[in-house]
Amino acid sequence: MRIMAVVNQKGGCGKTTVAINLANALAEAGQRTLLVDMDPQSHCAVGLAVPEDQIEQSIYDVLISNSRNEPIRLTEILWQIGDRLELAPASIDLSAFEQQMVGIVDRECCLKDVLSEVKNEFDYTIIDCPPAVGLLTFNALRVATDVIVPVETGYFALHGLSKQLETLSILCQRYNQQVNVRVLASMYDIRTKMAREILAELRSHFADKMFRTIVNFNTKIKEAASFGQPISEYDSSSRGQADFSALAEEVIGSKTKQQRHQFATSLASQLEAISSSADELLQEEKLATKTSQGSKSEESAPTESGLAISKCITAPVEELLRQDEPPIEIKAVDSPEAQKQKSADIDARLSDYYGVMQLSDAIVFVTLYPRAKSVQIAGDFNNWQPGKTEMEKVGNSGVWQTKLNLPVGKYRYRLVVDGQWQQDPYNEKIEANPFGGFNSILEVK
Repeated sequence: MRIMAVVNQKGGCGKTTVAINLANALAEAGQRTLLVDMDPQSHCAVGLAVPEDQIEQSIYDVLISNSRNEPIRLTEILWQIGDRLELAPASIDLSAFEQQMVGIVDRECCLKDVLSEVKNEFDYTIIDCPPAVGLLTFNALRVATDVIVPVETGYFALHGLSKQLETLSILCQRYNQQVNVRVLASMYDIRTKMAREILAELRSHFADKMFRTIVNFNTKIKEAASFGQPISEYDSSSRGQADFSALAEEVIGSKTKQQRHQFATSLASQLEAISSSADELLQEEKLATKTSQGSKSEESAPTESGLAISKCITAPVEELLRQDEPPIEIKAVDSPEAQKQKSADIDARLSDYYGVMQLSDAIVFVTLYPRAKSVQIAGDFNNWQPGKTEMEKVGNSGVWQTKLNLPVGKYRYRLVVDGQWQQDPYNEKIEANPFGGFNSILEVK
């Protein structure tokens, strides 16, 4: 089970919104998901229309039950929200948790013990943490495999973020934990210059720790929360729904890469053992040859063979670990089959990224619209005629992409999704157009 704690000491950054909608998006993607509310304000229950007066027991009762020698199983307090989504609600009693646990040994491991009982029943657990680094947050960090730090792209977004990430790192080191901490840009309003500048700063300082997905400012998300619904139920065609679906896909994809890396590491260990065994056999052969023939030339041959075998075995694994991708088998460097394989590999890699990028031979557009029937591009380069530039759908992933050969220059363009004109949601470079909207900007160098 992968456990993700949503943490930020600053209030109003959308922690609960992220926790609710990410958990729901993971569930809709087929993952068995548990949402744990560790915030005494119990906003997860409010955001999912769970009646507060009907919550007889909360996560608080489960956490303190062992210290009272009256154990309560987590499954006894869960609320079924959807087919694959369950909620462990909070209550105001959580605000007294730290005082109640004074003097209790391993009190920061209470949540870890509770979740260990259901580790085989869920694929993901999302923990909504309170806006403070106290015992409740310590419990979440103690059990988490990942930490998500939502950052509002507003004036105070960068203030203290580095210090907060440093604090999280120190806490993880204190408990000798390997936790993947990542920043999520949220409530992003591409229309404002400040938001664009702050996003650029975030990417500049935390590029290796940021999600590619950005949660854009969307009034539908707030409306959904007021009606006690995740965004997918309130408005399945909204921008907010697309953002959280993309975030869930990125989360699931990162898990796949992590599993692949673990597999590669395991494979490396096995092949290293095989290589050692081969060297031992060759050394025995070398000794036997030396005894029977006494030939110096034959003595060196097995050693060279052993080195060759070792290199043949370990080189592909080193390459696999370096790229974090399975190696591609190429029959001939210049053969049509090799070129076709390379092209397919490039297309597969491009489907992991959204936006517009310049490669050596083309400009590549990649976007995500799972429910769209057609996606086109209209811009300076095709006289604003979308029918001239159709994007192709990549399998059933909802990803659309196309490549264009454009000369050096600055271009304005918009996406046309099922006939609806809109700016590119994955390109922060925009400028206002005469029609009250925004054009996306592309600069070919």
